[in-house]
Amino acid sequence: MSSTLTETSDASWDTDVLGSDQPVLVDFWAPWCGPCKAMLPYVEKLAEEYDGKIKVVKLNTQDNMETASKYGITSIPTFVVIKGGEVQEQVIGALKYDGLKGLVDPHV
Repeated sequence: MSSTLTETSDASWDTDVLGSDQPVLVDFWAPWCGPCKAMLPYVEKLAEEYDGKIKVVKLNTQDNMETASKYGITSIPTFVVIKGGEVQEQVIGALKYDGLKGLVDPHV
């Protein structure tokens, strides 16, 4: 994983995501999810390209069911943009890189 892309968890969610002074793109994923693995290069590229503008984090839904449940995540991958502690946008399923950029651009 790139240095600009970090893992978050149920325990660190409030600090990593809700307390961020930048908009946050959360990638809800699991190790067994093929489309999630296919999205990783795009998520890493976005994290590097938007470094300093948006925070990009991954949450393993298999190990962090509390947060996934709280946000109603029933399918993965799911990408959620959170700004000021509030959900701004949510997209379910694999996207092309331009789709991922289009998700975050309005919030940068």
